[in-house]
Amino acid sequence: MRIGLIGTGRIGAFHAATLAGLPTVTSLVVHDADEDSARAVAARTGAEYAGDLDSLLGASRLDGVVIAAPTGTHAELILAAARAGLPAFCEKPVAGTLEETDTVLAALEGSPVPLHIGFQRRFDAGYLALREAITAGRLGWTHTLRACTSDPTPPHAGYIPGSGGIFRDCSVHDYDIVRWVTGREVTEVYATGANRGEDFFAAAGDVDTAVTLLTLDDGTLATCTATRYNGAGYDVRLEVCGSKGTLAAGLTDRTPVVSAEGAAWPADTPYGGFMERFQDAYRDELAAFTEVVAGARPSPCTAQDARAALAVAEAATRSRAEGRPVPVAPQVPAPDGTAGVAGVTA
Repeated sequence: MRIGLIGTGRIGAFHAATLAGLPTVTSLVVHDADEDSARAVAARTGAEYAGDLDSLLGASRLDGVVIAAPTGTHAELILAAARAGLPAFCEKPVAGTLEETDTVLAALEGSPVPLHIGFQRRFDAGYLALREAITAGRLGWTHTLRACTSDPTPPHAGYIPGSGGIFRDCSVHDYDIVRWVTGREVTEVYATGANRGEDFFAAAGDVDTAVTLLTLDDGTLATCTATRYNGAGYDVRLEVCGSKGTLAAGLTDRTPVVSAEGAAWPADTPYGGFMERFQDAYRDELAAFTEVVAGARPSPCTAQDARAALAVAEAATRSRAEGRPVPVAPQVPAPDGTAGVAGVTA
């Protein structure tokens, strides 16, 4: 099939290489507002270069399109792909706010064109095993989940003001995966945060370290920690504790955790970042998108799923600002009978 790629920055270039290596992708067309970047990626991957968005979407005879452009362009590009009748994969989020996301969802209502939102942890072997264990009942009933997302070093100062904050930018992956592995909805959020690193986090109204307590609709409790300063290395894990057993994803010989009793291994070569840690998951995610394009499967992560995770992130942002628990409204049925969208209540 013939796939278009919009955005050739860090993640876009990574996706271009992955797409070029998929046996189902016979040709790739790339576009970016930065022509030099797009041409360089095209040269490295053997892709074609499209000089503008209209030619990419309208004249390139595409079967589907991957959107890896900046967040502020996602809504516009998703709708443009839908108007062109092209199945789309878009990195999270659908849009920067719930209101903008709802506008996109309303515009897409009734559209037969599939949309797949990129939450790559759903394709990681460890998280898949957690979901299967919970579904099969091998852990009994769950009572506690512990998630962490720990970056080894902070992003550059210019990134933070437009990132949406640590809950929308970073912890949202944990919120999505907690929903996905458990099959439950988040009903209440309590969040706090701290700044002990660079001043630019506080200057942007953000924090460099955060903790979120989630209450799920069956009473299960989940903690999600996040930090920009995990000097030991990139650390992303999820532990699920149940009445019959406990299972962890992300606990390997590359996890930067050392036992004080000497009972565990030191990570000699910890993961340097998310693209290395989730390399296989990103490949499988894009391979799944080609199946969506081919009509062989429905979207494995819908816009409604992304909206639900964003609702939790917005509740966490409000909770930290107001110093109180914030309820998350339950999802309501969508017109097609599938799970609808959740919102933040007062």
